[in-house]
Amino acid sequence: MLVGCQQSPVAAGSAALAVFGALVLYLAEPSGYGKHSSRQAPGGTCLPARAAWFLQELPSFAVSAAFLVQQPGSLFGQPETMLLGLFCAHYFHRTFIYSLLTRGRPYPAAIVFKGILFCIGNGFLQAYYLSYCAEYPEEWYTDMRFSLGIFLFLLGMGINIHSDYVLRQLRKPGEITYRIPQGGLFTYISGANFLGEIIEWMGYALATWSLPALAFAFFSLCFLGMRAFHHHRFYLKMFDDYPKSRKALIPFIF
Repeated sequence: MLVGCQQSPVAAGSAALAVFGALVLYLAEPSGYGKHSSRQAPGGTCLPARAAWFLQELPSFAVSAAFLVQQPGSLFGQPETMLLGLFCAHYFHRTFIYSLLTRGRPYPAAIVFKGILFCIGNGFLQAYYLSYCAEYPEEWYTDMRFSLGIFLFLLGMGINIHSDYVLRQLRKPGEITYRIPQGGLFTYISGANFLGEIIEWMGYALATWSLPALAFAFFSLCFLGMRAFHHHRFYLKMFDDYPKSRKALIPFIF
């Protein structure tokens, strides 16, 4: 493992995240899982949704947790330790709670493998930066960037968790039928769960005030924003009575 802060790998990893995000926008194609699984080549190996999400999200939690346990002091001591703890908490939820509750379609193994590679790389980048490169002044806990960033992170996480709950209630265990989501931000947009996670990572980028977190927030905006757009088109095609006033990602705007 690298010892001390190596700025060049951090910059390269951040640039790669930004490029991946821009590539998602350029290609403008939905990833072939969930509602868009029909885009996958027939006959491909698939995993049960719960196993797939667990395996895909686990590396981000494991890598960040491995860095976190090596940090000196308490979780609420240095700002970088607390911020790394928040990253770890997000992926704890995604790995051990969301994955066990999801009722999604079988998940293509090829996409799971790509997701694992991404989560290893991004988890290492974020955790490494906060562990070895981040330097915050003593008053960072009272800085507006930190306070607003933490508020947005928690707000986004709450929106994301609630929206996932709404989506789960549309199906009974074992069902793969699609229905129109109602309630919460789904009243206004088709991608409420995606908007929540985008807000979450934008808040994280603000609270950490770091290049890796900014690059990850940009990637999340591109990837999840594009997915919300394709979900919206899916709903409009599938349901004749889909609310025409509902937008894809941003209420009343887009």
